[in-house]
Amino acid sequence: MGKSLTNNFLSALSLELSMLLQAGITVHNGVAMMLDDEQDPDGKKVFQSLLDKLEGAVPLSEAMHGVRCFPAYMVNMIEIGERAGRLSETLKGLSEHYERQERLAISIKNATLYPAVLLGLMVAVVLVLIVQVLPIFDDVFARMGAEMTTFAVTLMRFGNWFRGAALVIAIIFLAIFLVAFLIWAVPGVRAAASKFFRDKFGGSGVFGRAAACQFVSAMSLCLFSGLSIEDATDMAASINSDSKALNSKYKKLKTLLENDSNLANALRDSELMTARDSRMLSLGEQSGMADNAMAEIARRNDLTVQDEISAIVGRIEPTLVILTSVIVGVILLSVMLPLVNIMNTIG
Repeated sequence: MGKSLTNNFLSALSLELSMLLQAGITVHNGVAMMLDDEQDPDGKKVFQSLLDKLEGAVPLSEAMHGVRCFPAYMVNMIEIGERAGRLSETLKGLSEHYERQERLAISIKNATLYPAVLLGLMVAVVLVLIVQVLPIFDDVFARMGAEMTTFAVTLMRFGNWFRGAALVIAIIFLAIFLVAFLIWAVPGVRAAASKFFRDKFGGSGVFGRAAACQFVSAMSLCLFSGLSIEDATDMAASINSDSKALNSKYKKLKTLLENDSNLANALRDSELMTARDSRMLSLGEQSGMADNAMAEIARRNDLTVQDEISAIVGRIEPTLVILTSVIVGVILLSVMLPLVNIMNTIG
């Protein structure tokens, strides 16, 4: 199998396996139970493949590696949990990790998709006005021996140009649609587009903070599973390693750690963690609860990033609505006011 699994599926699978292990049920029997209860055909295929690999009494991590649809990060973390004798706890941490990833993915999707739809609707409304409505008013004014305002005439000329170039514009939009469809439908193209986007924008702004949140989340899970700080840093960095800006921060973090800087200060100085979060982690290190402190920091950062993305979407929506209303209002006033003056003159 080569199909990638969703964050929701991975989170639910990890949580269910963790609960089954805590109840004293073996991994093999637990997967068999989940296979019997699964309704989705794709999910059944995954569970059946996993169950087949487990028949030889192999570890869960080895079975997942053989199925070839589970992310390498998940497989590696489960292997670490098996070696440390903390598989149930590691699975629970993975469930929380992938749940946070899903919430972040939804927030980022809403931040880009919804405003794009609103912008498209705004452009469509304005085009209908200048291409279809203004020529009608132009004929009305011509019959009355008058003219529209200069602004309205300019818009109408643009509409006429747009209508003449409609074929070329349609081809351009069709090409954009095909590219978008390829990105959505073809995993390889989608991965390449995602890599390009993260490389260009993944290290700054809200997307940079979202990536830092993912790093902290992965780091907390690695520390919880018993990894050393150096190994935890390498593994956490591997899930977001295709951004030059982020890679620069990761390298700075490793350099600081190699120079005997403590984890809290190194994360702060590499700009992967705020000063406030660094203080919390420092207190966690002093009390021997660095993994719990890191988990709490990851949870808070996740909520902060989601609130920030929601605030951005909340500002974009009314801005586009107001802008559309103003443009439509100006267009209508530019033709209605002269028409009102003509009617008053006739009256």
